[in-house]
Amino acid sequence: MDKDFIQKMKNKLVKMKKEILKHLAAESEDFQNIIEDIDPKDLADIAADDIDKKTLEILGAQDVKRLNLIDAAISRIENGKYGICMQCGKKIPKERLEAIPYALLCVECKKKEEKR
Repeated sequence: MDKDFIQKMKNKLVKMKKEILKHLAAESEDFQNIIEDIDPKDLADIAADDIDKKTLEILGAQDVKRLNLIDAAISRIENGKYGICMQCGKKIPKERLEAIPYALLCVECKKKEEKR
């Protein structure tokens, strides 16, 4: 893969990482506000607060997972392994990397994984 493309992807990954960190910080603040706002309420309000907390936890977990994938992709760039399928060792198409810059698998291997 050419160096310009790899640098473009690295910049994209770093930007994505900053956005996720910013989002997680905002979620953390929102989550803290929900917890602080809990006071004796009727049953419906308590249930709604619980749903809000669980939603924030799930969103946070997804962001953390994506953040880990982004960090791993940046490491692969630094190690010269970026754009290589982790399963079969073939090159991941540029189009796939542009769509999902932290992709670990080529399209074929990803399809096989999803079928399982």
